[in-house]
Amino acid sequence: MSQSSFDVATDSDRETGTTLVVGQTYPGLAGVTAADYLVRHLDSEQAGHVSTDALPAIAPLEAGVPRHHSRLYTLDDAPLSVLVGELFVPMGAARSYADALLAWANTQEVTEIAVLHGVPFAHGPDEHAVFHVATDGYRTNRLPDDVFHPLANGFLDGVAGELVTRGLDDAAPEVGVYLTPTHPPGPDVDASLRLLTAIESVYDFDVDESDLQSLSEQLREYYGKLAERLASGTEGEDALAGYDTEDGMYM
Repeated sequence: MSQSSFDVATDSDRETGTTLVVGQTYPGLAGVTAADYLVRHLDSEQAGHVSTDALPAIAPLEAGVPRHHSRLYTLDDAPLSVLVGELFVPMGAARSYADALLAWANTQEVTEIAVLHGVPFAHGPDEHAVFHVATDGYRTNRLPDDVFHPLANGFLDGVAGELVTRGLDDAAPEVGVYLTPTHPPGPDVDASLRLLTAIESVYDFDVDESDLQSLSEQLREYYGKLAERLASGTEGEDALAGYDTEDGMYM
């Protein structure tokens, strides 16, 4: 795919800030859920969107109102821009997607990119934590005390892998990936909470996490009851009974 397959259009004169936070759709939905929650619970304004002629479009909607699938926001209380990417970007399109984001970043004053990334990898019960994969400059600027352990080994692919690879080039922004294990198919709200807390601590701002914590408790209760029904061989008649989605957060 060519670089022109994706286009970043901005329709706001607001300053974008020096950091771009990226939350993409990936199995477990941790990153996109955290990014979406962030812009919904802080004072934010949509500043643009990413479009493509290379992939089938989706039109997320709320209360009958459609929206762009990949949206850029600016925040009032933090020098951040946030990309909420509800369109799944397949491996073959990741390079041109990263090209478009970096070309846009070069027209702004973006000096670093923080990726919120949940991955369904094998882990133990004591490994429900946030790890990092970061370029040298990002690690020096944002992670000097090793608050988050580095991921021991493996590799990053897709959009996260492309952005990190470009970040190894001096001409590109520094990149830090905040990575946590997820449990697909999702949404893994606990993983989203971990990512949200991590980005708050690094960039020194606060978000009221109570709605996300409440959703986590609802899901935990639901799946616990579902496991009991499956174990007893019975079927529930009202899946997700009492499940509250009135806040409209990304699911």
